[in-house]
Amino acid sequence: MLRHKKIILGVCGSIAAYKAALLVRLLVKAEAEVQVILTTSASEFITPLTLATLSKRPVLTHFVRDEGGLWNNHVDLGLWADAIVVAPASANTVAKFANGFCDNLLSATYLSARCPVFVAPAMDLDMYQHPSVQSNFTKLRGYGNHIIEAGYGELASGLVGQGRLAEPEEIMDVLQNFFARDGKIV
Repeated sequence: MLRHKKIILGVCGSIAAYKAALLVRLLVKAEAEVQVILTTSASEFITPLTLATLSKRPVLTHFVRDEGGLWNNHVDLGLWADAIVVAPASANTVAKFANGFCDNLLSATYLSARCPVFVAPAMDLDMYQHPSVQSNFTKLRGYGNHIIEAGYGELASGLVGQGRLAEPEEIMDVLQNFFARDGKIV
């Protein structure tokens, strides 16, 4: 169901960013074309080289590619994609999406996209439960985005509760089910 689908995978700063590598492998194995966009803070958790190797495409992080004037056109990216998946999605990126801020390539691409958007948050228990974050999830749902709920379990802080990034296989199931049932996009 994902064969030849063009998927933008947004990766935000989170200890769960390592799961993005597993998700890229599953997407590529399903024969999807994967374009990774890393936020600046994400590259502190996982390297662009890892994700570029797995996706077989250069990882994008900034608007400008080099000093010669080449740039990553967020409008073209948004129009290219059949879906945007943000995994892990940080509270910061969720807030940017919910409130229309676009100070990085990922948020600008999100605002330019016409495709379905899937947001898989990962954050600590108290952050995830905070009323402002929950309000932002409600806004995103209201805009037609799909929230892939965080799982329950032990978190990096040592706390136990909801906030774990959904497993890559769960995210794949959501995507495959979406494309299988939505005849407009298959």
